[in-house]
Amino acid sequence: MSTPARTHNSLREGARLGLIVATSIWLWIAIVDLVAGEPWRTFTVLGGVVTFTIGHYLLNLVYGIAIVSAIHGAQREPSLLIGVAFGLLIVEFGLAMVTVLLSHVGLGELAWVRILGGSLVGALVAFLLLRRTHPLALELKDAEAAEDE
Repeated sequence: MSTPARTHNSLREGARLGLIVATSIWLWIAIVDLVAGEPWRTFTVLGGVVTFTIGHYLLNLVYGIAIVSAIHGAQREPSLLIGVAFGLLIVEFGLAMVTVLLSHVGLGELAWVRILGGSLVGALVAFLLLRRTHPLALELKDAEAAEDE
């Protein structure tokens, strides 16, 4: 007995992914600040707790929706995955540059742990969630099989 095909909704799935990733990064930063004995330091340097939180969650919602949309598009056009991988590499590189700047203007040496560490935590969470909900290798094989028919 085969399992029924799942219908995917990029907006719903992407928003869910974005919220989970945003929360994991937010918690990472809050915990690092607390362990460092500087509660809310990163949030304060980046505009205040409320401003940072709103901006952070909005950016991650956009990130989640874009990633899930691209993955759904890769089912029809597998080469799109190369663009996704390149885009993620550029984002991580950009965050490394922002981390360098922030290490000089308020966050000190722990900027690497706070910002880049949080980004890597978020990327890992996103990868694990997407791997579970979108087994790309299997989906791409299915797409190739459908194309060959």
